[in-house]
Formats: sequence, C-alpha cells, structure tokens
Amino acid sequence: MGQRREDPRGALVRPYAVTRGRTEPRQNIALEAVLTASPAAVVESRFAGHDKHRIATVCESRAQSLAEIAAYTRLPLGVARVLVADMVADNLLTLHSAAPVEAYEERMDLLERVLSGLRRL
Repeated sequence: MGQRREDPRGALVRPYAVTRGRTEPRQNIALEAVLTASPAAVVESRFAGHDKHRIATVCESRAQSLAEIAAYTRLPLGVARVLVADMVADNLLTLHSAAPVEAYEERMDLLERVLSGLRRL
C-alpha cells in the first residue's frame, strides 16, 4: 500500500491555526523556564485542545523546560511558547522559574552568539 502524502500547506497553516493567529505569548517565558502539570491539570487540559493536552501530559511525569516541551511535542517553538503561556495563565501549568524580563535582551544576545558559533562549525 502506498504511503499517504501530507499536504505541504498544512505544515504552514496549522501552527497559525493552533494559536488562533497569535504570534506573541501572553507573557514572556524563558526557554529554560521549568514547568510542571498536576494530574488534575492533565485531566482538565483534555478540554483545552489536543496540543495543550499533549503539553500537559509531557509535564506531568517530570518538570520540563519550554525548549523540551517544544521538542517532545514537535511543535514549533513559537507555537509552544504561545500555548504554554496560555496554559500558565489558565493554571494548567505551573511556572517554577523564569529569568527576569529585563534580562531578556541579554539572553537573546547570548543565544544569537551561540547560534552564530554553531553555524561556523
């Protein structure tokens, strides 16, 4: 039997649809911020949508960073950032650490230097 071919447009439209067109999160959450979900939050997240339920399930067994959540759920980082911020606001995830907002530019500068160094390899 032939393999089913996916519509390449779906990869472009879906992330936009998942966040309802939003590209900015309700609050800035650092990539290294640690998040957890309680068992009750996992149950509640079933009604919040498939992707939010997957995120809650990933965070139930052990604390995960925002970057790990994006990797485990195979969501683009921007989409994961918006969904996780929504889930924190809705008390479906607990944010245990976050860098101060004023350090955001410093972190971005560091990440850009690391990325630049990796590209040179």
